[in-house]
Amino acid sequence: MLRKSIPIFFVFGILLLASCNSASRLYKKGVQQMRAGKYQPAIDNFTKAKAKNASFKPLEINTSIASAYWYSNRIKEAEPFYKDAIAAGNKDDTVKYYYAYALKANGKYKEAQAAFEDYMKTAKSLRLRALAKKEIENLPEIEKTASQKTFYEIQNVQALNTTASEFSPVLQGENIIFTASRKEKAYEANGLGMVGLYKSKLADSTSLQKPELFSDKIYDANVNEGTPTFSKDGKMMIFARGNLGGRTRGRKDMDLYISYFRDNKWTDPELMPISHPDAWDAQPTLSTDGKTLYFASNRSGGLGGVDLWRATADASGRFGKPTNMGTKINTPGNDMFPYVSDDGKLYFSSDGHPGLGRLDMFVAIRKAGEITLSNMGVPMNSTGDDFGIIFKTPTTGYFSSDREGGKGDDDIYYFEDKNPGYKIVNYFLAGTTITKGPTGDVVLGNTKIQFMEGDKQIGEMTTKDDGTFKFPVQEGKNYMIIAAKPDYLTNREPFSMSGRTIPQEMLIKPVTDTTFYVKVPLNREEKGVTLVLNIYYDLDKDAIRPDAAIELDKVVQFLNDNPRISVELGSHTDARASDDYNLALSQRRANSAVQYLISKGIAVNRIAAKGYGETALLIKEAETEEEHQQNRRTEIRVTGVNK
Repeated sequence: MLRKSIPIFFVFGILLLASCNSASRLYKKGVQQMRAGKYQPAIDNFTKAKAKNASFKPLEINTSIASAYWYSNRIKEAEPFYKDAIAAGNKDDTVKYYYAYALKANGKYKEAQAAFEDYMKTAKSLRLRALAKKEIENLPEIEKTASQKTFYEIQNVQALNTTASEFSPVLQGENIIFTASRKEKAYEANGLGMVGLYKSKLADSTSLQKPELFSDKIYDANVNEGTPTFSKDGKMMIFARGNLGGRTRGRKDMDLYISYFRDNKWTDPELMPISHPDAWDAQPTLSTDGKTLYFASNRSGGLGGVDLWRATADASGRFGKPTNMGTKINTPGNDMFPYVSDDGKLYFSSDGHPGLGRLDMFVAIRKAGEITLSNMGVPMNSTGDDFGIIFKTPTTGYFSSDREGGKGDDDIYYFEDKNPGYKIVNYFLAGTTITKGPTGDVVLGNTKIQFMEGDKQIGEMTTKDDGTFKFPVQEGKNYMIIAAKPDYLTNREPFSMSGRTIPQEMLIKPVTDTTFYVKVPLNREEKGVTLVLNIYYDLDKDAIRPDAAIELDKVVQFLNDNPRISVELGSHTDARASDDYNLALSQRRANSAVQYLISKGIAVNRIAAKGYGETALLIKEAETEEEHQQNRRTEIRVTGVNK
């Protein structure tokens, strides 16, 4: 029997209905993923829904795709979708703002200017209105910045970069440490692997060995980790860790962690108290003297977006309450990725100051109490994100960028400033070996001096009769002076060139010689010599803290340098408990220190533990926690010399 034919319009209707249902399912799935912060999977489903049925919710789908790109910090890609969303009838004035910003990110400055001005006609958000006003003021400065002559030359560091993301390089000894999206687990905001810390040994400025994992102790496959900073001796590291993290703006789950290098490995990271539980805290960097920590945060009390904050260390090395760096540095936009150079300049990236695109790199110079801010210009900055700068020498270094022409997302670049007017400084370290005499310091001649850079000896000499010595030094490097003479205790004196660079603007001659002077004291090898150690304890505790372990490692070195002596480790408390309790507590602390030394191979018959309680306070009327901390100290006293 013949089947009745089905009208062709009915077939089309069924196909159209199926197409709508399929597009609807994909759209709903994308919305759920957006709410969960899974931006790349959401984009994939919105795009599939659009392909299934071009007429299905064009306003909602284009707006959603644009938003997903925006929230995953892929602003350039968002531009055409914001445009289509507005064309489809989206009248949300905030969409106009995001569209204008995306135009700027793509270098369409005149179109961006008109779009920002159009947004201002209906702007309701006070925050976005302030940002748009700033952009309208800044955009005329872009041509001036783009035409500003610089002498920088840049080069993509091919050995480090991939099609994924590599950024925020840091120099540590002979290695370059960087952040990269190389973990197996994908970060669903952008589809790339979660980021972690990796290292590569420097052969020269752009030739490096194959990158490898920085440390398995600083590695969690399920979170993002990155943007580290190191103390000048390389034994303390602060970095950012969180589940969402990366460079996504405004996330609340990035925190600062600290780890110490002990026994040839990094300790398990500890959450830093300065991290705010409801804020995104990341991108730490230490000042050249290690006493100030700078970082980026969107915590309350800022100017808007992400701001730069700083915290100062107390006598025990603990960082206090952070303070905002103020309106000269911070803007209603995002101010991020701080770095302090050896000459004391603050470098950072911002999308709130006048710039070429999204994040531009700026340098802040403080002179006579006033801060002067400068855009680093082209080619250091581009229409993309340019950030994470560090210096290897005064004229060379590295930075990160997602500019056109790279290998992938974010890449690491090498730069060199070839300014022909750059002035040269030759630095020297001159010193005198001394000892204590009846009426003051006495010159100690004929002393053997070893000059070390890390584990490498770079110079050796015997001081003259007047005790003097002199070595050439280089900017940014750390040195150790080892002084030894018969019948005297061998002494190690560190010297750092960090923060000692003379700014170019202060130089007059093409070549300048500058000498730094130090005194290297040696104590006689005899009973009674006392040295105060920077070993501090938490209130009412006797456990050896990681920062105390670093100091005790110096005691191990001291005892190995002077194998003939035996010592007493005397522990002292503050005065905030009874005499008997403090005496017992100090004895436990001294015992802990001695046990630590024994665990490092020091013979038990060379060290003794003695608790003094509160019988010898350094600050008798201590009031602040820092003053109490100074009273909770350990001292080392020579008790015997084996001739």
